[in-house]
Amino acid sequence: MGYETIEITPMTPRIGAEVGGIDLTKSLGNQQFQELHDALMEHSVLFFRNQDVDVEQHKNFGRLFGDLHIHPGSPPPPGHPEILIVHADKNSKHIAGENWHSDVTCDAEPPMGSILHLWEVPKSGGDTLFASMEAAYDDLSERMKIYLDGLNATHSGEQIYRGRYNNQKHDDTNVTYPRNVHPVVRTHPVTGRKSIFVNKTFTTHINEIPKAESDSVLAFLYSHCAKPDYQVRFKWQPHSIAFWDNRCVQHLALWDYYPQVRSGYRVTVKGDKPF
Repeated sequence: MGYETIEITPMTPRIGAEVGGIDLTKSLGNQQFQELHDALMEHSVLFFRNQDVDVEQHKNFGRLFGDLHIHPGSPPPPGHPEILIVHADKNSKHIAGENWHSDVTCDAEPPMGSILHLWEVPKSGGDTLFASMEAAYDDLSERMKIYLDGLNATHSGEQIYRGRYNNQKHDDTNVTYPRNVHPVVRTHPVTGRKSIFVNKTFTTHINEIPKAESDSVLAFLYSHCAKPDYQVRFKWQPHSIAFWDNRCVQHLALWDYYPQVRSGYRVTVKGDKPF
């Protein structure tokens, strides 16, 4: 695909591209936005360097792609409910995204995409891995594709969110976290491509089969989806941005930099019900 207003450098044949020739602190023209959208559909995750955006510029960029999502658990910075804080330091007990997942798949309409801006990163480490669930689906045998077709899985926020933010003075005693059912294989609403849509963080079980069978099938799918063949690895620099399509990408943040600091904000774009 040709691009006239941005520079696209693919990072692997299956997933990921760096974007150049763009300044996200400024308003984008219609053609530049369309080319960014097309690049996201083609490469599933886009990476930007040297983008010193402020909070409003960050949110405005996200709004080009849809309404902004409010996280069901994580406390936002004051006055910015659309912002998810991503921060780890020497006092952290865990970090955001340390297991393979798609964002907030427990929602009835999981996010379309996420846009993460980090302004402080460790001297080394702290990379994020992204994996193409379309490539993972394509590599399944035809028999396995037939088996998975029509199966649905339950996704719950309870086991990941309950008590997680108590150290941030967030009392979730009376909070009910989302729990929803989605197809094991979903179809992308724009490209029509199929992808595996279960993940180790939120998926609890496949509904139509016995628990032992569900556990075994999910274990296979998690192992299959984590193959390096489907991955791209992003090394962060200060004021880098990653924008991933949550409908067909899983990601994992490495916590190999303790006790160094890694800090930034994430804006998340609302999605639609998987089918």
